[in-house]
Amino acid sequence: MEHPYGYIKDNKVYLKGFLNQPDRVIGEVKEDEASTIKYFEDRYTALLEKINNLKKDIEENQNKGSFLMKLVHLKESLYAYDALGDFPPLIEELSQLQAFLDEIIQKNRERNLEIKRGLILEAEAIKDSTDWKKTAEDFKNLKMRWIKTGPVDKEFEEEIESSFNDIVEGFFERRKEFFEALALQAEENIKIYEYLVQQARDAFDMQDAKASFEISKKIQKEWKAAGKVPIERRKPLWDEFSKLNNRIFSRFKRTMQTEPQMKPWELLKKMESMTDEMKKLAYAPTSPNIISSAKTLQADWKKLPQRKPKEANLVNRSFQFFSEIVFEKLFLEKLVTGKYPDFDQKDRAEQKKLKMAILKDLIYRDESELATVRDNTENFRSPEPDFEIMMKKKLSTLKRKVDVKNFILKELSNKY
Repeated sequence: MEHPYGYIKDNKVYLKGFLNQPDRVIGEVKEDEASTIKYFEDRYTALLEKINNLKKDIEENQNKGSFLMKLVHLKESLYAYDALGDFPPLIEELSQLQAFLDEIIQKNRERNLEIKRGLILEAEAIKDSTDWKKTAEDFKNLKMRWIKTGPVDKEFEEEIESSFNDIVEGFFERRKEFFEALALQAEENIKIYEYLVQQARDAFDMQDAKASFEISKKIQKEWKAAGKVPIERRKPLWDEFSKLNNRIFSRFKRTMQTEPQMKPWELLKKMESMTDEMKKLAYAPTSPNIISSAKTLQADWKKLPQRKPKEANLVNRSFQFFSEIVFEKLFLEKLVTGKYPDFDQKDRAEQKKLKMAILKDLIYRDESELATVRDNTENFRSPEPDFEIMMKKKLSTLKRKVDVKNFILKELSNKY
């Protein structure tokens, strides 16, 4: 059976060759020849509709170049398409449409090249700016415009991409270095503030109210001369620093007033009695009454005369040690109940186990900090006259924190 564009032979359907292509088999007869021919003619009709839809899409869309690859793939598929129809005109039509799109794409790429060169000039103009926030936003906008602009010819692509990216990356690298330097300076300034806070703590702990007051005046001047740091880091230090200095001043004013002094042996005896009371509280289970009693004892301790006999040093350290045990136990209770809401429902053995685990973590943290401070003390020296004293006191404080936690851990270990 013959057809204008094909034929049937030996029960097989052939498409006649075109554009130097040989005749080829596109199918075989299924039911009868007439219905088979109709099937392959319908496939050609469907192909025409597909091509028309593509032409319509190209015509209606602004970004016509985006259809190029779809068109190329469709045109190439016609050489192997299984249908009966006139293929050469379709191939010719798609070739002309491809040439049209190539021309549009070429013009677009030339325009894109012009736009991107303009963006490079804009980037060049602001690359040395130190208005970091505004310029960073400007570069982000430039980058967005660059991405939206589209491709350029391959021969220019590497050159302009490299030029633009070098400028953008150069600016952000400079910004990064600036803020890193700023952060390093801020860290150095923070150390100064922390050092001054520690001096305020040490001055507050001094027995001589007048000497304490003189140090307070000196370090307040140093605070005003210290460098800038982020306010969120400076404020907690300032809060503690100002509170300590206010207390030092208040205490100094009180000592200026005349008041009867206890005899050294009377004062020592009272201190020993208060230390014994605090020791009992340290061994007792944590409760609101225990905490209240400890706070009262601490308040009474602060009311004792500032001048104390040398023999009172050991008693003073003991009172401080047992006071810290009381409040460390309270802190431990809050931690464990916060971490385990059902803590109170657990049996005593499990409760002890959980507390010991948290304590061990806290001890590890404190011991690490102690080791760091020891290393810093050995490797760093300051011309400040009080620096060595301050570092010794800091080491002593950290060591006491570890001792307090070890005391509680040992007490828990010995309980059944």
